[in-house]
Amino acid sequence: MSGANAIPATVAALIDEVLAGRYGPDPRDLHAVGAFWVRQSTQFAGTTQKYRNYYLLLRVGASFGACCVERDQLDSAVAEELSGVDLAQLLTDPRLPVRVAALDAYLGASHPHTQSSARTLLLPAGTPLQRARVRDSAIAGLLAVESGQRVGLIGVVAPLVAAIQAHGGVCLPCDFNLEHTADGTAVAKDMGPVLDAADLVIATGMTLSNGSFDTILERCRRRGIPLVVYAQTGSAIVPRFLGGGVSAVSAEPFPFSQFSADPTPIYLYGPPGTAQ
Repeated sequence: MSGANAIPATVAALIDEVLAGRYGPDPRDLHAVGAFWVRQSTQFAGTTQKYRNYYLLLRVGASFGACCVERDQLDSAVAEELSGVDLAQLLTDPRLPVRVAALDAYLGASHPHTQSSARTLLLPAGTPLQRARVRDSAIAGLLAVESGQRVGLIGVVAPLVAAIQAHGGVCLPCDFNLEHTADGTAVAKDMGPVLDAADLVIATGMTLSNGSFDTILERCRRRGIPLVVYAQTGSAIVPRFLGGGVSAVSAEPFPFSQFSADPTPIYLYGPPGTAQ
């Protein structure tokens, strides 16, 4: 089980540990009962920015594994192929998003958030923007942002930019798909200079699906700066790196807040050894 394991250095190392049976049941004995492909877009009233999201979801028992991907990263027909396949096969699939979704499903089933040290925050019933503001304020609040601190934001979400600024931080946004934030701040495409300049970093779980998570993790470890991860993708994966480069996690398993107007939970993990 995870309590007896060293913190993995990379996602690939974590997959190897799972395949070796060190995180719970043999993944050959667990199967993806359901596989789903979701296309979703969001545009808040009064704005011109449209967010487009594409998700691969795998269901294992009562757990969903989630991976948000770029538009052309996977063919949507992948969802028709994966149901019924055991997790050992999915964890060795040549497609990174399939491996991420399978790893998330496995860890969600074997290490549920409800049995962890995480603090549960119920997002209130309401509009998408109301719920996003509560969620993103909680994410920004996982670290004490001091006035003037430079916060690297890898993966831009408008309410999260506002939450960083409300905490006194200077947002350094980076995203493949945006030119400017809602307030006109230029968005970098190359995360290297952002990671070099930031005093702390907030990254989305989508860094797992595009392969940049390991780089961000290593850079933050080497520089000794805090890393907070907002994880819809890989909500059960990222907590395994707490204390090994990741300082805090906002874990939001499927169904995500944008798919409901009712109260839904997010799980807030702080630094190891702190009260939740």
